[in-house]
Amino acid sequence: MTDKLVLHGMNSPNVTKVVLMLEECELDYEMRHVAVFKQEQFDADFLRMNPIGKVPVLEDPLLPGQPLSESGAILIWLAERERKFLPAAAGPRAETIQWLMHQMANYGPLLGQLNHFSLVLRPGTEPYAEARYRAAAERLYRVLDDRLQQREWIAGGDYSIADMAMQPWGYYLEMHGFDASAHPALVRWRDAIAARPAVQRAHARIAQDFNPEAERTRKAATGEDLDRFFGRTDGVPAADFSAVVEQ
Repeated sequence: MTDKLVLHGMNSPNVTKVVLMLEECELDYEMRHVAVFKQEQFDADFLRMNPIGKVPVLEDPLLPGQPLSESGAILIWLAERERKFLPAAAGPRAETIQWLMHQMANYGPLLGQLNHFSLVLRPGTEPYAEARYRAAAERLYRVLDDRLQQREWIAGGDYSIADMAMQPWGYYLEMHGFDASAHPALVRWRDAIAARPAVQRAHARIAQDFNPEAERTRKAATGEDLDRFFGRTDGVPAADFSAVVEQ
């Protein structure tokens, strides 16, 4: 443990949201890349920090010996630690936490499943699954755009951890094949966050500290590496994950 915050992760929306918060709070932190395509998340040292074997994990000197996992929990902890980006008043606070949980329970998992069936696998490989999650994503993007037509920020009246949690997922709109012009409020909100100096610093840190090694290990991943990364076991039919290496 050092005397500064340490964030273990890689370039993913769930890690990015934590980096956004660290930069918005102007905290001193170190980034340590976890080579997930080379199975470092399953090393004994990492599993002692998070037995689920997922990033991000935050080590905080204020929580000695207690690494914190789950990006939503990390955002709430940092907001309470710094008394920033989470309203103090009961109503706005509850609304902000509610929308943070919407991101954790709905937007992240369902958009992530669409990523798997439309971006990881070859298009058309699993037509039912791809169509199912595309329909779910279409609804979620519409809900978000409709909400942002009525307000500047997602919840609580001000920019908050709910916005930080959701915004990195907003970039999948076009990647999932949806029309940005049909979601103008979502794009306006997404771009307003991207223009914030702290957010620009966050992406610069990710590009510097995570991206080079992440790209190298992804391109070098073997079939066995990809099977383990995506959780394919002997009880799961084989799948072609080679598109991940070719990206």
